[in-house]
This record gives sequence, structure tokens and C-alpha cells, in this order.
Amino acid sequence: MAGCKILGIDPGSRHTGYAVLFEDGRKFKVLECDVIKTTHLKGQSERLRYIYCEIEAVVKRHQPDFCAIETPVYGVDPLAMLKLGRAQAAALLAISNQEIEATEYYPKAIKKAVTGNGNASKKQVAYMLEKLISIPDQILSSDASDALAVAWCHFSYIGQPGGARTTKKYHQNNRKSSWKAFVDDNPDRIKG
Repeated sequence: MAGCKILGIDPGSRHTGYAVLFEDGRKFKVLECDVIKTTHLKGQSERLRYIYCEIEAVVKRHQPDFCAIETPVYGVDPLAMLKLGRAQAAALLAISNQEIEATEYYPKAIKKAVTGNGNASKKQVAYMLEKLISIPDQILSSDASDALAVAWCHFSYIGQPGGARTTKKYHQNNRKSSWKAFVDDNPDRIKG
């Protein structure tokens, strides 16, 4: 997929990471990689509006061909998961209003695409990204690095025959496979 740009997003209600990855031939380059911080804003509505506007600005600046976003799977605190889901929705709305399709990826699928191991640590993912991609000389926060991993994940899946097999979109269209894929990707969550 030569000359392709992908926007990767790691949503969060306080820190939303984003990265624009450009692929030209077999070379990969980071065009922009940063974090949208909303900690200075008071209410949830204000934070969601800010995430929406910032993602919309990134899309307008770079005109990505595709967008990939991490899908939250589980969490200890239901309220935190609700806020995370809202942040993801704000980012998805900003993308869809620019008429770009977004593909959702589970965290284990992202880690596996980057490292070959769905249970890799954040440190292992960051290390592999440095080996795979030309990253500007800057220290990336974990949220920015996670967003870059999401973009890399999408590149790896669109380059395969059959496309993105482990995306949420695929699972929604193939419900029987959805639970099997979830169990395969999350063996630590299954109680015997």
C-alpha cells in the first residue's frame, strides 16, 4: 500500500494519544505523534468536545487514508471504562465526520502485530516500534507510543491477504467467531 497514511489513536478521557504514520514503499515515517491532554479542562463534556476538535484538526492537517483506534476491552472501574468509551466515541465521531472509516483493534491484537506476542509489555512494544519505524528524535509518552502501535497494527493487517482479520468490525459481522477470538486473545480472563 504505497504512499499510505494511517492515523492511529489510543483514546483516553485525560490523555488521548495519536500518531500519523506514513508508508512509502517499504519505508515507514512518523509524520506526527503526540498526546491530546484534557486535564486542564473541568467537565466531561468539555473534555469530549476538546478531543473531538483536536482529532478533527489532525485529520484535516494530514488527510489520512485510514484510521485505526484501540478498543477498550476491560477495566476494574466501570466509571473509568464509561469515560474511556466516551473519549473513543468523540474521536470516532471526529473521524467519521471527515468521511474516513475507522477500524477498531483490541489491545492484544495491537501488541501481537508489533511484537509477535499479544501479552507483550508496553516497554517491549515501544522497543519494537523504534526498530520498525523512523521515529523523530523525541521521547514519546506511553500514550503517543500506544497510538503509533495502533497505526502500525493497521498497516500490518491491511497488508495481509484477507485484510484486518482481528478487527472489531470483523467480529461484529461474524458473531460466532467473536467470542472464540476474544477467548483466544484473552486466556487470562477466562475462569475454569
